Amino acid sequence: GAKFVNVFYHFARYVMIEDIKKLSVGSGIPFAEAVMWTPENMYIAKARHRVAYNKLLQILQREDFVIQEYKEKAQ
Repeated sequence: GAKFVNVFYHFARYVMIEDIKKLSVGSGIPFAEAVMWTPENMYIAKARHRVAYNKLLQILQREDFVIQEYKEKAQ
């Protein structure tokens, strides 16, 4: 449900940030700092968050639909 998607989204974001931190160590690439940066305009930040969250939700729903279709055709 919605709670699972929310937890999954936050977990995926955390894993992505930690991976970026590991990959950018010693490379001079400030990706990790950019990800952790707090924007001045929170309205735009929240709007971007909603867009990313909704896109992830759409992808998960589409994947679930495809899995259900395969299950129906397999029977």
